[in-house]
Amino acid sequence: MGASSDPNQDGSDEQQKRSEIYTYEAPWHIYAMNWSVRRDKKYRLAIASLLEQYPNRVEIVQLDDSNGEIRSDPNLSFEHPYPPTKTIFIPDKECQKPDLLATSSDFLRVWRISDDHRVELKSLLNGNKNSEFCGPLTSFDWNEAEPKRIGTSSIDTTCTIWDIEREIVDTQLIAHDKEVYDIAWGGVGVFASVSADGSVRVFDLRDKEHSTIIYESSEPDTPLVRLGWNKQDPRYMATIIMDSAKVVVLDIRYPTLPVVELQRHQASVNAIAWAPHSSCHICTAGDDSQALIWDLSSMGQPVEGGLDPILAYTAGAEIEQLQWSSSQPDWVAIAFSTKLQILRV
Repeated sequence: MGASSDPNQDGSDEQQKRSEIYTYEAPWHIYAMNWSVRRDKKYRLAIASLLEQYPNRVEIVQLDDSNGEIRSDPNLSFEHPYPPTKTIFIPDKECQKPDLLATSSDFLRVWRISDDHRVELKSLLNGNKNSEFCGPLTSFDWNEAEPKRIGTSSIDTTCTIWDIEREIVDTQLIAHDKEVYDIAWGGVGVFASVSADGSVRVFDLRDKEHSTIIYESSEPDTPLVRLGWNKQDPRYMATIIMDSAKVVVLDIRYPTLPVVELQRHQASVNAIAWAPHSSCHICTAGDDSQALIWDLSSMGQPVEGGLDPILAYTAGAEIEQLQWSSSQPDWVAIAFSTKLQILRV
């Protein structure tokens, strides 16, 4: 017994020493990227190209745990019109629903990944009733509490809530005075959006006539470009100001005043991700090639000289995309240039 367990002992130590960083190099510049949520598809991600041409690509890649390689399956690589501004796998941990992936560009598209490793277009959803064209979609979010709902944001100032099962528009709202750059769900019928008009607004689908302005950027005409809503503690959200190195964290109970500003990036911040398993951790990444993890548990109290991150990782180029895995919360994925990296945190 003792003798036979020794090699295994070595093996597990060996695994401990194995890389905490895995890298995949794509044949093109990566922009959109997202983790799969399903329990049966660990370490699976979708990445999409940023090419200045009509045909772009989406690839579904997966880490092979046995040899530490992230591999692309050629059967799960497909052409996409325009570069996707965002891609999200269906929030279905328990694998109760079809294996779906959504993308936004000129339209919202929902793709089905079949059991025999093929990807087919399931739905092409156009929110503009009066035309076959629509304002390009800047972003979207898939409602975890009610996965038939997807909310999209558009440069035409609207947010559109889709029922993707019936393939119909549930609600379309003129959300802002200017382009809407991002949208995030905060519950079944509540979402928030950020815009070129510099405001964060919260909407409740039970009262579509009204919205609440949670924050407006201090300088006029300063666009807000990204929004992250804390799933573990929905009182908090975070937003990014265009071309700014700071991240503004908001408490929706106290509109207009940021609860804290994170100011340790040396260049523009591009992405934010709240921890999926902890209410007080957030990751931020930007043009300084840094991904920083912050502990906000002291959020209410003033910290002399401002808050410092608890972890920092420097990538090989400007980080444009960041996603924290909800089904494997030890892992964060970043995208910079043509590389996808997954990091154990």
